[in-house]
Amino acid sequence: MMFDAVVIGAGFGGIATALTLAERGAKVALCETLSYPGGCASTFTRDGYRFESGATLISGLDEAQLFGGWIKRHNIGVQLQWMDPLLTLQAAGVTLDIHRRREDLLEQFCALPNAPVSELRHFFAVQRRVARVLWQLFDHPARLPPVKLAQLPGHLRRLPGYAGLLPYIGRSMGAILQRFGLADFAPLRIYLDALCQITVQCSAEVAEAPLAFAAMDYYYRGSAHVVGGVGQLAQGLLDAAQRCGADIQLSTRVKQLVRRPDNTWQITTRRGTLEAKHVVANLHPGVLPALLGPSYREPTRLTRMQQRLAQGYSAAMLYLVVRAPDDASADAHHLEFIADPNKPLIDGNHIFVSISSAAETDRAPAGHRTLTISTHLPLATLQAAGTDIAAYTATVQQTMRDTLRAGAPQWANNIVHELTASARTFGRFVGRPGGAVGGAPRTAGLHNYQNMGLVQAEPRLWLVGDSVFPGQSALAAAISGVRVATAIERLQ
Repeated sequence: MMFDAVVIGAGFGGIATALTLAERGAKVALCETLSYPGGCASTFTRDGYRFESGATLISGLDEAQLFGGWIKRHNIGVQLQWMDPLLTLQAAGVTLDIHRRREDLLEQFCALPNAPVSELRHFFAVQRRVARVLWQLFDHPARLPPVKLAQLPGHLRRLPGYAGLLPYIGRSMGAILQRFGLADFAPLRIYLDALCQITVQCSAEVAEAPLAFAAMDYYYRGSAHVVGGVGQLAQGLLDAAQRCGADIQLSTRVKQLVRRPDNTWQITTRRGTLEAKHVVANLHPGVLPALLGPSYREPTRLTRMQQRLAQGYSAAMLYLVVRAPDDASADAHHLEFIADPNKPLIDGNHIFVSISSAAETDRAPAGHRTLTISTHLPLATLQAAGTDIAAYTATVQQTMRDTLRAGAPQWANNIVHELTASARTFGRFVGRPGGAVGGAPRTAGLHNYQNMGLVQAEPRLWLVGDSVFPGQSALAAAISGVRVATAIERLQ
């Protein structure tokens, strides 16, 4: 049987590709090495407890947005908890609650001592305009490059909005803060540094300004807690793809890809051989040479992509089971702590914490919660550590414990069970070279827009996921999958 596409990897980029193609009537198969979907944004079971693979706050869950639309259209039985606040950030005596109303954050900043109120209001007004333009593109992936002739009238109507991006393209957020007179307002810098480290994988000082502006809207775009873990959403979407006709093959590792003279593909898996017109790889590009064999010659574009990815991060993790404090809310919590905002937000100095709700007794016994805690590890540091990676990671994980204890002693002092994970864990279980997660840092420069087009490693071998742009979050990875599925459909 000749498939229209075979998708490799059931991260959110691969799931979105398979679901979109299957919805549109294509013959599609999805192969995943693990026995469950989600990749770096999955939910797993160990020692009788269920944890998120990474500390996770999912967006795009409103009915008018990508995930929410799929949930409604396919009657996917996931339960969402619409938390308020969505997130609490603590650093250097500053506590910020990120509520569902975007206006609340600005008012918190304006209420702080010596706040430059007029400058803040101007900055947030500009941010709102820039973010709106970019999210209009991300919400409709077909509008992103390459642009078809039929789309030009719509883009022409949006030219005034696009023109508003020009003063910020290629400039760092640090430079923009200087321009607005906000470079010395520490609470805003702390917030932006924490946000950018998670979303665009670098500090606000060096982040590409339009992307940082767009990231500032992330929390307000249908963010919620998926009861039972984000893996419930991944499984629900995968089941929807199967109901639409997709051939889902879990526990099926792809071993080899061979491009035939007619540009169709032969895909060898541990279960047998598949044939397809297209292959979609929800993989780190560093994995491709092993699949394509010694004759593969990596395109210059992918070589540059890998060089930028090498400047990125892996993660160290703590997975905790904790007796819930007496005064703990029954809702899920998402917390963010920075021990020293004057130091880089890596190596346990900055942690993101996802806490399950009281209702999720399938994840921890009644009266207990699971905590997933993550921090960034620079890939360059891991490479330099060589054989001392284990010692380096253990030191970082102790710093993570210290940061949690300083910020939330009520949680840190009631631990009953602990698991850890490292870059090697991500490398082993998710197939990421060096344990890379999160994509390339989006530092200021025009290079950020070079990968807005679709990425092919070979003719009809497409890349999706956090290695490509957009791809840095579960939602963005899914958007990248929708874009590729749309391109494949046009070629049929």
